[in-house]
Amino acid sequence: MSDLRQPPEPHRAQEAGGDQPTPRGSAGAPESGSGGDAGPGHTSPVGRLAATVERLRREVRAAQAEADGRALIELAKGILVERLGCGPTQAARQLAELTEQAGMTPLEFAVEVINQASRDQLSEVATAFLAATAASAVAVGSPGGPSSAVRLRAAESGALAAQDAQAVADSLLEHALTPLGAEAVAIWALGTDGSLTLAGSAGFSPAEAGRWRHVPPGVTTVARRGLAERAGKWIRSLSETGLPSIGQHHHPDGGRVAVPAGAVGRIHGVLEIAWASPLDTPAPQIVRQIEALAELCAHTLETCVPQRPDGEASAGVLPEVAELMDLCDGLHDPALVLVPHLDADARLVDFRIHHVNSRFLDPAGRPRGVINGALLLETYPMAAGQSELFEHVERVYATGEPYRTRRMRLTALVDDVALAAVADISISRHGGSVLLIWRIEDETSRLANLLQHAQRLGRIGGFEENLLTGEISWNGQLYQLYGKPASGSPVPLEDLAAHAHPDDAVTIGRFLRTLLHHRRPASTSFRLLRPDGVTRHIRVVAEPVLDSDGQLFVVRGAYQDISAHHWTEVALAATRDQLAHSEQQASERNRLTLQLQHAIMPPEQAPLAAPGLRVAVRYRPAETQHLVGGDWYDAVVLPSRLVLLCVGDVAGHGIEAATSMVVLRNALRGLAVTGAGPGQLLSWLNMVAHHLTGSVTATAVCGLYDPDLHTLRWARAGHLPPVLVRGTEAAPLPLVKGLLLGAVPEATYEEHEVQLAVDDTLLMYTDGLIERRDRSVEESLAQLLTAARMHSPTLDQQLDRLLTHSRSDTDDDTCIVGIRVA
Repeated sequence: MSDLRQPPEPHRAQEAGGDQPTPRGSAGAPESGSGGDAGPGHTSPVGRLAATVERLRREVRAAQAEADGRALIELAKGILVERLGCGPTQAARQLAELTEQAGMTPLEFAVEVINQASRDQLSEVATAFLAATAASAVAVGSPGGPSSAVRLRAAESGALAAQDAQAVADSLLEHALTPLGAEAVAIWALGTDGSLTLAGSAGFSPAEAGRWRHVPPGVTTVARRGLAERAGKWIRSLSETGLPSIGQHHHPDGGRVAVPAGAVGRIHGVLEIAWASPLDTPAPQIVRQIEALAELCAHTLETCVPQRPDGEASAGVLPEVAELMDLCDGLHDPALVLVPHLDADARLVDFRIHHVNSRFLDPAGRPRGVINGALLLETYPMAAGQSELFEHVERVYATGEPYRTRRMRLTALVDDVALAAVADISISRHGGSVLLIWRIEDETSRLANLLQHAQRLGRIGGFEENLLTGEISWNGQLYQLYGKPASGSPVPLEDLAAHAHPDDAVTIGRFLRTLLHHRRPASTSFRLLRPDGVTRHIRVVAEPVLDSDGQLFVVRGAYQDISAHHWTEVALAATRDQLAHSEQQASERNRLTLQLQHAIMPPEQAPLAAPGLRVAVRYRPAETQHLVGGDWYDAVVLPSRLVLLCVGDVAGHGIEAATSMVVLRNALRGLAVTGAGPGQLLSWLNMVAHHLTGSVTATAVCGLYDPDLHTLRWARAGHLPPVLVRGTEAAPLPLVKGLLLGAVPEATYEEHEVQLAVDDTLLMYTDGLIERRDRSVEESLAQLLTAARMHSPTLDQQLDRLLTHSRSDTDDDTCIVGIRVA
């Protein structure tokens, strides 16, 4: 993991005095072709050529280092000339003597002289390094601090001498960043639209630099994050953030630093540095060093207006400021031209109001002469408070990105009284100046705007007609209602009938008589025939305005387009008529269904005359008429003296289910006279349900009781089995096999025989007696068995009690057939 708390000892190849490159032809430096490049690996011509190229590269780098060192030494000589008041020769001699006394190299001592004289940010960084590395330098026996100062000044010299950002990037990586363990560096230029352009890079491949040559506005990258934060963006590992950046695939786990490159309050770009491994928390002197390098980058990217030492813009009015003042005067909104105001250390501390246009309105009501030429924070001290206006202006000046917002609260202090106003704000940078536009919103304009929106949303148009002069005033919405252009002629009230449907002439005449002759407010609705052939339903409301003599002279009112409301009323009326017709049809169908059901199966049936057998029936129709179902029962003595007992339930509701029930009930009666058993009867009934009733499905239980033997033979078709009550016990009969009716063309049904005793009760029922939505059939059947065990004196009382205590909640019809052996 990279450790930025103590930088490694930099290479000293660039330092003067002992490490200077050896001139060609001197001792120890072989001449070209002298065999100095020949060695074991250079015997071939290609090998000798490669060795020669490498030697020339070393000489070029040494010459560049010597040139950088010589520039710093010459600068130190110039400082001594100015401080000592001597000539260049004497200054050079003095520099050599002081260097020898200090025990330093000439380059190191020259940098020390420059730091003492300049006292700039680089000097502060170098001093911090001296304090931080003094102990380690003594321990290893080499002066590490001065080397840090040398490479910072060397990087500065290279950056100032560079002609473009690419050369600056090469110089920074070579002199200042490689000793810190950095692998690559990128210098981004900030565009006026917020985009980032790769102005220079070192350590990245040309292909990678080509792919990242431009980043559009709004794309979040590491450099963009660094631009948004004043202290820059320090990232331990690029993969942890997920942010895209140049070289992200080469060292995905490496650390990144992105610091704004700014000067004199303006940000011109971003300095981005890449490491191969994750970063530790940087030491403060490292942070200041990288900030100083970012300021060097800003020197190359800088395009701002030169500043005077006293903090104001350069003397005279620059052409771009004059053009901005002309633009400001041509705006219909209040506007100010702001220029940066710097302190003695060239730091941005405020903005001076250089110019205000004639439409400028101060929230406190102060005249323009007081505002013009004043400082922004002195004039509006609350701008740095809740509204953060000053921060927005500073940000726009620094980045060039415009800022706009609505309804910002502006506050001004006048005689210690806070006066507030609400304004729409627009801030933009033009060269070295800032244009601030605000539109203060007053209550009258706000209410007028609300009224305009209300009229548009309500499709309302207002008018006023002077009956004496004939002058008519319409608003824009009324022209749209009439389908007329804004340049068209308004329609007088007396000509209203000519633009309406002929059938509405009487209604319009009554409206005009009430308004003009009786002089009372009036309203009416009519169909407007527009010039484009469209018919709109309009409601007009108007009131007369009388003068001091009581004479009518003005009529004012409004038109409203109620077409949508009219057609909604028409649709609702048609829907109501259709619904009433449907309800009438449904009521008629339910009435016929109930009549059919009651005709065949009355709710209570007379006792069946059968020897030794008591039969009772109960039928309860559904509470909701449209749920009239297909439950049916039958109990009849056959010619064979056997008693036919059956209960069934046809699937579905309504008249279709009732008619299907009639078919199955009558078919079973006719089939029973054949003398066949209950299983055969259900097989035949299945064929009837499948082929002769439109493929209806139903369940049924069918039994034949022999009064002589007291036996019951029965079969079931998907129905619940009967319940046998004997004494205080109640249990369902065995669940014999049998498919529901109508499911398949042919089916076989299993029969079962049960021996009945005197006072035994047999219950046959439909699922409407026990079915519940929240419980299973087994649980509901258990509740029925509990109720059936309770003794009742008569069979009728037992059936009534079962219906009363039924817990079914499906609102389905129900029937019960009870048989008691006498």
